[in-house]
Amino acid sequence: MSVMSQTAPYDVEAVRSDFPIFRTEIRGKPLAFLDSGASAQKPQAVLDAMDALYTGAYANVHRGAYMLSEKATAAYEGSREIVRGFINARSVKEIVYTRNATEGINLVASSYGRKFLKAGDAVLISEMEHHANIVPWQLLREQIGIELRIVPVADDGSWLMEEYRKRLDGVKLVALTHTSNVLGTVTPAKEITALAHAAGAKVLLDGSQAVVHRTVDMQDIDCDFYVFTGHKLYGPTGIGVLYGKEALLDAMPPYQGGGDMIRIVTFEKSTWADLPHKFEAGTPAIAEAVGLGAAIRYVEGVGIERIAQHETQLLNYATQRLSAVKGLNIHGTAVGKAGVISFTLDSAHPHDISTIVDRAGVAIRAGHHCAQPLMARLGVPATARASLAMYSTKAEIDQLAAALDVVVEMFS
Repeated sequence: MSVMSQTAPYDVEAVRSDFPIFRTEIRGKPLAFLDSGASAQKPQAVLDAMDALYTGAYANVHRGAYMLSEKATAAYEGSREIVRGFINARSVKEIVYTRNATEGINLVASSYGRKFLKAGDAVLISEMEHHANIVPWQLLREQIGIELRIVPVADDGSWLMEEYRKRLDGVKLVALTHTSNVLGTVTPAKEITALAHAAGAKVLLDGSQAVVHRTVDMQDIDCDFYVFTGHKLYGPTGIGVLYGKEALLDAMPPYQGGGDMIRIVTFEKSTWADLPHKFEAGTPAIAEAVGLGAAIRYVEGVGIERIAQHETQLLNYATQRLSAVKGLNIHGTAVGKAGVISFTLDSAHPHDISTIVDRAGVAIRAGHHCAQPLMARLGVPATARASLAMYSTKAEIDQLAAALDVVVEMFS
């Protein structure tokens, strides 16, 4: 697809034509893919960029003094600059490639946490965190004895700023979601960061759901660390990003040892490569990084703010349409939420819901969504979840609603 005019009406069908998956039928029905919050589909531009690397410019990066290696290195490092611009980091030294957001959080917990935190220091998280932003801190608690504090969430999923303020005293690190993968709640990242810094704490934000739906600016938010994953941003699996302020990354020890993260190795001592390579041991995910760069370029061509407007309009439509389904309860109705609708039916378990609507060609998520503490807070074992993307349509919402009516009828 050519770059979409930023003044023309949003053309969702033109967007969908760039995603080969939508030429697929499921059980003889048009595919209604409403699970992009778990992993988004890939535009042809991403597939082409990765194929071009593998078929015309593939070699290992950084190490070869020959043309193919130079071309691969330029493509790999060029993608890092694309990421830097996308989140408005100050330098490519602040962009560390990881396998995913989970690895980024684990890197900070292991490297920053073990060096700069000590027994009794508090790390603050919230009730709506993904397991990836809970378990690493529990491991650190077992290893060095940190304290883990929890910010509660409101019944409607809203962020409780006063509860956050009350728990900040003595906190050394705040680690929070920027957008909940279950509730769609968007946390006020800039204010959260300012309050944490005033209390003497560093801030890590999990932006895996946020960067997909809105503009994210590191220099404006001013957080210390930020993580996201490529596969939710229309890129490939196996590639993620850790943003960290240069001074902090420079002061942190390596996360893993091996090739490409070293400067000099002797049996007596090793020294480390400059940022960001100090944190990128071994052969990296070369084609995946190139694919992520292509995905970001694609998103920028469509227009992230235009995508956000499209998704907001669709979220409003979906909320109204699904609320009319008998016995359906939506979990998470905070103002300004992202395009995620988690719901339960009075008459059917979420796993049954997902299985039955699949017969109508509708793909939704069902389960605890890697957020079991939040499920306990909501008082449910699981939810079904429909998540929206740049290619989502009203027709897909209607297809889901009709399939849910069938579920209700089956269990009534």
